[in-house]
Amino acid sequence: MSTELKGSKQGSVIGTILLIGGSCIGAGMLGLPLSSAMTGFWPSTLMFILTCLFMVSTGVLLLETTLFFKGEVNLISMAGKTLGKGAKRAVFALFIFLFYSLIVAYSAGSGALFADFCEQFLGIRPEEWVGGALFNLLFGFLVYMGTGAVDRVNRLLMGGLIISYLALVYLGIEFVDPDKLKVANWGNALWTLPVMVISFGYHNLVPSLSRYLGHDAPRIRFAIFAGCLLPLAAYMLWDYLILGIIPLERFKEAAEGGRMVTHSFREVVGEASVVQIAEYFAFFAIVTSFIGVALSFVDFLSDAFQVKKTPSSRFLITLLALLPPYIFSLVYPKIFLMALDAAGGFGAVILFGIIPAMMVWSGRYRKKLWEKPLLPFGRLGLLLVIFFSLVVFVVELISAVQGRGF
Repeated sequence: MSTELKGSKQGSVIGTILLIGGSCIGAGMLGLPLSSAMTGFWPSTLMFILTCLFMVSTGVLLLETTLFFKGEVNLISMAGKTLGKGAKRAVFALFIFLFYSLIVAYSAGSGALFADFCEQFLGIRPEEWVGGALFNLLFGFLVYMGTGAVDRVNRLLMGGLIISYLALVYLGIEFVDPDKLKVANWGNALWTLPVMVISFGYHNLVPSLSRYLGHDAPRIRFAIFAGCLLPLAAYMLWDYLILGIIPLERFKEAAEGGRMVTHSFREVVGEASVVQIAEYFAFFAIVTSFIGVALSFVDFLSDAFQVKKTPSSRFLITLLALLPPYIFSLVYPKIFLMALDAAGGFGAVILFGIIPAMMVWSGRYRKKLWEKPLLPFGRLGLLLVIFFSLVVFVVELISAVQGRGF
């Protein structure tokens, strides 16, 4: 995330917690139940808790690395300082992969949603590829306008996301069938990990949050832990609702058709008010995630290529960030969940799992930069983080090569 947070030790812990929680919650919620349905509510709940602990641990490792230097650092510069130029280049390439994977997912999911909105408010339903193009043009222009414009619009969108989520849970809870929640296929539990990992992504914020809270390690570590509990609670409640309502066969159809779970939710529930709120929720989830990631990517590319801050250069960078993913989503329109899995299982788990553990290992034990480890268990703790990261990576690799299903 490119936006800098200014402040000192008096920075707000509550505000930091909300920033972390808000950066996690988004379009990943539309893909989570499709993965969870393969294993069932209770196995996926265990995987949620394990993933949350893992992503808290990796965030704490990034914090420790940030405290090695305490200056104006980011993940790329920290990798260079602790692991060398090769690691710096690798982190840069992984960021490109991660950003593109996420924007591909959001572009793939946007077409049907935007077409639904046009039909509802204008009485005209364009083709889904046209809906995706209109979505990219409208919100791509917002990203082109810069951080200020995105911030103002995003506040309204986040408000809509929260309200529609709470309304959906409130109205949908009566449709939950407890028998559907008893399904448990523990053999499929590991397949849920890649999309769960990307759904706890806040790590770009850590260097900025460290400066915001005056590099106060205990306060920042608490904020990371509490901030991750917010999406954990939201995801578990969402899973309870969706897995308790939608039959397993509908999940299979949605996965094979590359559709988001709210589509099946609308078909099963049927009540007009609930259906409309489900459409709002899906729309807000996609838009808030899209503009946040797209803005970060545009700023990332601008910094990387050191482009001049002119309207024409900003336009070209925005085009470079958004056009290739849109074209890719046209070629592979059913790629929403696959792209989220790739972002989590390949990009995020290396960038925010293996790399932080390696940086801390180098800083602690080779360069002797820090004598107060923030993650317990010393070398064993770092090895456990790397091991879990490799498990997620291998799961996604097998899934990409062999495919997966219910």
